Amino acid sequence: MSALTAAIHLGVALVGTIGFALSYDALRQMAVAIHVRGVLTYAFPLVIDGFIAIGVAALLILRTAPWRSRLYVWALVGLATVTSIWANALHAIRLNQQARTAGLHLDDLTVGALSAIAPLALAGAVHLDLVIRRHPTPRAQEGAATTSEAVGHSHNGRHSAEPPAPSDDETSLPMKVRCSPDMAERPDVAEAAVKVPQAPKSPTKEGGHERDAAFDELLAIARTAPLGRGDRASRRNIEAAIRAAGYRIGKDRLTQIKDHVQAELDQAARQRQAEPDKEPVGAR
Repeated sequence: MSALTAAIHLGVALVGTIGFALSYDALRQMAVAIHVRGVLTYAFPLVIDGFIAIGVAALLILRTAPWRSRLYVWALVGLATVTSIWANALHAIRLNQQARTAGLHLDDLTVGALSAIAPLALAGAVHLDLVIRRHPTPRAQEGAATTSEAVGHSHNGRHSAEPPAPSDDETSLPMKVRCSPDMAERPDVAEAAVKVPQAPKSPTKEGGHERDAAFDELLAIARTAPLGRGDRASRRNIEAAIRAAGYRIGKDRLTQIKDHVQAELDQAARQRQAEPDKEPVGAR
């Protein structure tokens, strides 16, 4: 982690902590006002602001989930955020109406708007921290790109832009198609799947750790992974199949593997669509 990234993480954490502390103080006083007893007043703010932080994290984790699930989480996070903003604003407005100071005195609208900054800062800081952690720094991306280029070199030292082609022994092995029952009943899909190389057997992990593998080995494993929605290559299923085989894989390599498998599926679909056009006229 670079010094700049560490400084950004520290700044985000500091802003989130300050926003939480300000909102916590207002919500605890609101808990006292609604007659929450004793030490439970200290737990009341955690129910609201803590739920906002958890909800924002859940939204990022479920970003590929069905839209109904994401809409449900969005509704909960929105409700908790609105509740926190409303409680902070009401607390500030009531204190502003009771205050009798000779110095600067703001109107209720301004006080309420300024009090909403604390819960918004908390939610924004949690979101920024999670986004930064999920996206690698440019230095990490350059390192992953260098690793990907090194895999593209053949054994004789020449660079190859395309991954090595599978051997004849591999292409002669049938593959067990693991997809939906509807796909398994279609003969054209089963025929195309037979031509795909079979994944190698799961290797034994060295010392309990995942091992590195060449591009063609990972590609052979990816071809055996179940298809995702719309009968398309699933990034999650491919990663699960590769890690189950005892290999490690980075984000960039996983994207290359997934795109390569999807290109093969698209090519097989185009070939199936072109077959009826090549049928002789007299055969009809």
